[in-house]
Amino acid sequence: MNTKERAYLKGLAMNIDPVLSLGKQSLTPEFTAAVDEAITKRELIKINVLKNCVDDPGTLAQTLAERTRSEVVQVIGRKIVLFRQAPENSAYQLPKRKNNE
Repeated sequence: MNTKERAYLKGLAMNIDPVLSLGKQSLTPEFTAAVDEAITKRELIKINVLKNCVDDPGTLAQTLAERTRSEVVQVIGRKIVLFRQAPENSAYQLPKRKNNE
């Protein structure tokens, strides 16, 4: 993902509410499955990391991205934004890439 695409998705993420909250149990297989399902339906999701979760949000974001085959758009404070483009009929039209990007 290049910087233009990331900036575009950050702008869109500002207007969405978190769809999941990560608590003290941290990353469980059930939570990862819920993230995968949500990202399949929505493509762009925001996750709230609650204060009782002791893990680092940045590390959690990277782990979730690997497990769900998505990309981390941003981690800001205790919010994680993930994106995985649908193979067809995507709701998000990412900026066109130049040939050298």
